[in-house]
Amino acid sequence: MRVLLVASAFNSLTQRVHTELRYRGHEVAVELALGDDLLRARVSAFRPDLIVAPMLTTAVPEDVWTEHTVLIVHPGPKGDRGPSSLDWAISEGAAEWGVTVLQAVEEMDAGPIWASVAFPVPACGKSELYRNEMSDAAVAAVLLAVDRFGAGDFVPEPLDYGRPDVRGRLRPYHSQQYRRIDWATESTTDVLRKLRAADSQPGVLDELYGREYFVHGGHNEDRLRGTPGEVLATRDGAICRATVDGAVWLPHMRRRRIPGGPAEFKRPAAGALGADLPAGTPEVPVSPAEAAVRDTWSEVRYHEAGSVGHLEFAYAGGAMSTAQCRRLLAAYREACARPIRALVFGPARDFFSNGIHLHVIESAEDPAQESWRNINAMNDLVEAILTTTDKLVISTLPGNAAAGGVMLALAADEVWCRESAVLNPHYRLMGLYGSEYWTYSLPRRVGAAEAARLTRETLPVGAKAAADLGLVDRVAPGGAAEFAEWVRREAETLADSPELENRLTAKKQQREADEAAKPLAEYRAEELAQMRRNFFEECEPYHELRRNFVYSVAPAATPAYLRS
Repeated sequence: MRVLLVASAFNSLTQRVHTELRYRGHEVAVELALGDDLLRARVSAFRPDLIVAPMLTTAVPEDVWTEHTVLIVHPGPKGDRGPSSLDWAISEGAAEWGVTVLQAVEEMDAGPIWASVAFPVPACGKSELYRNEMSDAAVAAVLLAVDRFGAGDFVPEPLDYGRPDVRGRLRPYHSQQYRRIDWATESTTDVLRKLRAADSQPGVLDELYGREYFVHGGHNEDRLRGTPGEVLATRDGAICRATVDGAVWLPHMRRRRIPGGPAEFKRPAAGALGADLPAGTPEVPVSPAEAAVRDTWSEVRYHEAGSVGHLEFAYAGGAMSTAQCRRLLAAYREACARPIRALVFGPARDFFSNGIHLHVIESAEDPAQESWRNINAMNDLVEAILTTTDKLVISTLPGNAAAGGVMLALAADEVWCRESAVLNPHYRLMGLYGSEYWTYSLPRRVGAAEAARLTRETLPVGAKAAADLGLVDRVAPGGAAEFAEWVRREAETLADSPELENRLTAKKQQREADEAAKPLAEYRAEELAQMRRNFFEECEPYHELRRNFVYSVAPAATPAYLRS
């Protein structure tokens, strides 16, 4: 079937729908919603059997949905309508929510229903919920709707609020009047709910030290206390702010744009405050092992189960700054010094990694120099994993990875993915040659020809297709919690296997042979020679592409690589 995906952005859900439909043999193209005439022209040229809109913030033109079946993915249960569905679900403390695939009609979100799938709502931010439970349900609903359309005999269900299973309703836009935090009166539970409902967009509009900021993300703090509203401490770029009955960590902030002033973008909270942050504000660190047994914010946690160490990390948007890479490298070395036989390396849920931190780079005094520092810090981390020969290292991907983040995963002995993970093993869309030893690790997994294709075509790869290519080793179904339990069980089995010692011996011998054939230092030097040009030569497109990404500048037209 010829399926055209129409989306406001080629975001995580659109990529996942794209990979799932292609894996099932459908011919899939993407058109970004950049204008009605552009969409009409694309529909006319592609001649789709079906149009699916996984993430759309504008209406489809009437002449398109009258001439073609257009299925809209709405992140709410049957009957839910409005642009802020997940925001309301989180802010009202819903235990369960849903995704509905409905046909486009004149009235927004009111068309006949092709499929609806429920999902649980854990205590997490909106963006994390969107990329996990919501996306799992959305893909299930889209695949069901596509199958029903292909069968040709399914009659979609008209929206009828008289039906007992239609429990949603029309809701208004979740504006800042619903999000404002009263630090003097609101409990930690209420503050966290508001913060999580606004993550990652639009953020909660708040005031600190006489300036207005949008606050993104929120996490509980179990020990620090103070006057409500007071900034108590910093940790790794985040700030801790007191509530009436506790405290919360605020990882990211964005200064509110002054009319006529420059655009602002999200960055680590302490950096966004800059000189306004009082000089005496203490930095309160927490070790990865301590973080694992506390209810506090930390990007890195470490715990052990039997002879397996679990080094968990969680970075907003999957981006890893120079400082974050260095902290993770220190934690990795500490874990490797432990008497364990295997090390599991990856997040508990959500993104694995998307490589260097473009927002931090953009905010640097010299973005080219910070880019250079960041890529070298990533390389140091990858090198440490590649040269670990006395332990089995397993990269686990419950969520997506891209660019250097994929190569970070490939440095391990095995790569295990949740079946919902999407990989983008390329750098070209940011105008970069790439590093992280990709010229060593990618061809050794998929071969030189396939490595060239993957980096040239710049299309996402689903977990099952990645396993078929040999890019990853194992794929497991289920949600994030089921995946974590599967990883724990399988890793312990491998660590306790009597064959492990022979495998580690073979691993060490292979590393020595590879080093003799071509040292890792040569791969790094060759890659960094290309990256230096990308970062420092004036004719290179990287800096403009980075700025466009950070400031969310929409392209003038759908990129060619998405159109077929």
